[in-house]
Amino acid sequence: MAAEQRETGTLIGSDKVEGTAVYGADNQKIGSIERVMIDKVSGKVSYAVLGFGGFLGIGDDHYPLPWRTLKYDVNLEGYRTNVTEQQLKGAPKYANETSWNWGDSARTKTVNDYYAGY
Repeated sequence: MAAEQRETGTLIGSDKVEGTAVYGADNQKIGSIERVMIDKVSGKVSYAVLGFGGFLGIGDDHYPLPWRTLKYDVNLEGYRTNVTEQQLKGAPKYANETSWNWGDSARTKTVNDYYAGY
């Protein structure tokens, strides 16, 4: 499929979101999007999982960010959030796929509560 068919003025394919840079409140790159989590019932994106903390993608921790905390910045060609790198270091995270249970409502509440002010 041609790239033009996967992206319009307001729509973008999930494969093009993955790997996109995320910039913090101080305009510094804080990581990149590894995947998006889509609510099965509503069809809306609920979370972006941000890779941060490793070196060249190795050893990254994974930070679920509520999708509402991200805004696309056409000048940066990436997403912007009001979260700083320092604030991200205290955020809920997981080290690998088997250490996070998306079905655990207490976990998702922790994430949503952490980012409530952003």
